[in-house]
Amino acid sequence: MAGLKRLRIGTHDGTFHCDEALACFLLRRLPEYQDAEIVRTRDPKVLAECDVVVDVGGVYDPAKHRYDHHQRSFSESMSSLRPGSGWVTKLSSAGLVYHHFGRRILAQLLQTDWTDRRLDVLQDKLYENFVEEIDAIDNGISQCDAEPRYNVTTNLSSRVARLNPTWNAECQDTEEDPSGEIIVLAKGGCPWKEHLFELEKELRVDKPIKFVLYPDQRDQWRVQCVPQGLATFQNRLSLMESWRGLRDDQLSAASGIAGCVFVHANGFIGGNATKEGALEMARVTLDWASAVNGTPESELS
Repeated sequence: MAGLKRLRIGTHDGTFHCDEALACFLLRRLPEYQDAEIVRTRDPKVLAECDVVVDVGGVYDPAKHRYDHHQRSFSESMSSLRPGSGWVTKLSSAGLVYHHFGRRILAQLLQTDWTDRRLDVLQDKLYENFVEEIDAIDNGISQCDAEPRYNVTTNLSSRVARLNPTWNAECQDTEEDPSGEIIVLAKGGCPWKEHLFELEKELRVDKPIKFVLYPDQRDQWRVQCVPQGLATFQNRLSLMESWRGLRDDQLSAASGIAGCVFVHANGFIGGNATKEGALEMARVTLDWASAVNGTPESELS
């Protein structure tokens, strides 16, 4: 067929590997490869006729569109190919293709210009939260050096979370309370934690955000405490100790705030029937914290 681009990937003894499948999928997001034929072969003569070769052939040469990572001499990572990026995980064929084509693919999907600054953030985020995992698993890299405290054998929490409605529909407006320590999201389910920490660092925020408010699936409102970091359950400031474990009328009576629904026994999250009520729960807690003279906020959690 005239003009047909042919992609060749290794068979790995007849089994598919995630990195080769993702590499081909990514390439076919581009206009020049969207109708490409994928031919699974290890025959050097056949590979030599291909326009792009991924995950087989023993060659990494982007000038010739050869993207294998199995050769003994290969040790590339995002950090080595793009100094300053910080990721040291050895790349698989998926990571190599993503490094060389990822920005173009994202621009194509977003129908935006190559110079769009959003692509800087998106390219890094997609690698960190998706592609790096594929690279590491394919190269047999352990997730942590030390012995983990517990095993994750089901990923059940993530599976249940995926059943919830998506957060990124229509309205994505954000409000910030005059205190500068409370953010209100118009939609629930937004993965805000990591992005919040990065924005605070980038903008050199002096007064860290303490609470994030958002609606739940029943159109009630949640007030969630911001943790001290991504890998900890310790909060910057927990909801008031005297509210923890209480519900409904008992909680409203104790707090003096109408419409209270609950406060978790650990104080990291609470709920109210209205946005105004949830906001008041956060504000009262802030006032309480500032009134505790000389007590570090970390001790108030």
